[in-house]
Amino acid sequence: MITISLCMIVKNEESVLDRCLASIADLMDEIVIVDTGSDDRTKEIAGRYTDRIYDFPWQDDFSAARNFSFSKASKDYIYAADADEVLDPENHRRFALLKQSLLSEIEIVQMKYITPDQYNTVINIRNEYRPKLYKRLREFCWCDPIHETVRIQPVVFDSEIEILHLPVSNHGKRDFGLFLRAFGQGQPISDKLHAMYAKELLIAGSEEDFVQAQPVFAKTLQQEDDRDTPSQDRIAQALCILSRCMRIQQNTAGFFKYALRAMAYHPCSEICCELGDYFSEIQDYEEAIRWYRCAAEETSAILHVRTGGDFPLGRLGDCYERLAAPDAGQAEEFKDLSRQYRQAALAWKMPEED
Repeated sequence: MITISLCMIVKNEESVLDRCLASIADLMDEIVIVDTGSDDRTKEIAGRYTDRIYDFPWQDDFSAARNFSFSKASKDYIYAADADEVLDPENHRRFALLKQSLLSEIEIVQMKYITPDQYNTVINIRNEYRPKLYKRLREFCWCDPIHETVRIQPVVFDSEIEILHLPVSNHGKRDFGLFLRAFGQGQPISDKLHAMYAKELLIAGSEEDFVQAQPVFAKTLQQEDDRDTPSQDRIAQALCILSRCMRIQQNTAGFFKYALRAMAYHPCSEICCELGDYFSEIQDYEEAIRWYRCAAEETSAILHVRTGGDFPLGRLGDCYERLAAPDAGQAEEFKDLSRQYRQAALAWKMPEED
């Protein structure tokens, strides 16, 4: 049987920490808690489960805090948990079985991560696999009988364990501040972080968040002529965000500049929804319908999956409802179409990861 170190970073988690630790503590052989500046009862609650509690000055860098927590581990594997996660009884049982039977060559175990829609700021699926259990020390080995090479890809196992992510508040504002600081430091930003910023804006961003993000994504487009050209995905993401920024600021020329460029560059449901929203706002519902149908039926999402699902379907229902009122001749037809699209929107389900 393997041994496991639980490594957590926490700050002001008194409302959820006991719930988390009570659901997993008996599966762990060691519990390491790294506190990044709590001023509530977080450390007192952690002390009920472990005496291995460390202070780590917050540096606006989650990776730095997690690296420090991992450095304190001593068991075979490290389980990385957040305080707002919970293992229910069935998944506790699955975890116990995994601990008893995990093969030593497996270096990473992925588990299904499930977040309620109201607190889902970056995920475009109902559940997704995330790496959660890591072998603490990696053993490098040679492979291939000829032209041998050291295996550098980790051995990953996709388990059936489901982790319930049950936050009590939305972390969007905190994340947007960290995004802006990271991009403002002038250091190279990964494609992953660029995409995550764009996703979180579209899913949870306020108008103010979009305006503050505008220079970041404008810079992406400015880099097109540089030697280090941004990827096509980054450019498409930037066009989506800048289109929304222009619409928020009622800059019609700027909006169509970015939206039409996006349609020529990489047609996607996000931009079709933006165009539908624009025409709906000026009460040109027939034109709005064309773009909402394009979002729902002819394009796919690149950042926010709901822009290809219930969002345009529901807005199609709204448009047909508004067209029905002044048009007595087609009122019943429009109302019927409105009902159909509203029902389709209600029936649409967030996809699950394959």
